[in-house]
Amino acid sequence: MCELNKQKEFEELALPYMDSFYSSALRMTRNEAEAEDLLQDAYLRAYRFFDKFEKGTNFRAWLFKIIRNVYINKYRKEAKAPQMMDVSDAEAIGSLSDTDTPENIIFDKLLDDDLTKALDVLPDDFRITLIMSDLEGFSYKEIAEILDCPIGTVMSRLHRGRKILRRVLIEYAKNMGYIKG
Repeated sequence: MCELNKQKEFEELALPYMDSFYSSALRMTRNEAEAEDLLQDAYLRAYRFFDKFEKGTNFRAWLFKIIRNVYINKYRKEAKAPQMMDVSDAEAIGSLSDTDTPENIIFDKLLDDDLTKALDVLPDDFRITLIMSDLEGFSYKEIAEILDCPIGTVMSRLHRGRKILRRVLIEYAKNMGYIKG
């Protein structure tokens, strides 16, 4: 396949998923810049290995598997490493304007700190599986293929993840006075 045709075909298949996958990357990384980097790294890797994609199979699942693998390989390791901050970085952060992007405003309204903390309680395997199922709309079979695990494991992770999330959200609702406890 000539490079121009490869690029055009890749763009036609990959670009429609960009917004959806950005949202997923943001939920995985919990940071806009890291989500953008994750998506960029994953799309570059997907483009590099586009000739390995089997035409006629599920491109969306193939691409999400790459995103997930890049996240696991790079970002989870970085999250465990201690973070260093330069004094000039701290000063720059303090001088940021208070204006938010529309995405931030919507995201903040939908997921306040307590709800984000509830998602953070979930182990990575459960959180990623929930994102894939409930937010991305992948079927159990697609999730099993992406995660390279049996469908029963997907179902178990979803059940256990939802159970943990339900417990945390009920506690949150009680604390906020939404329900009586």
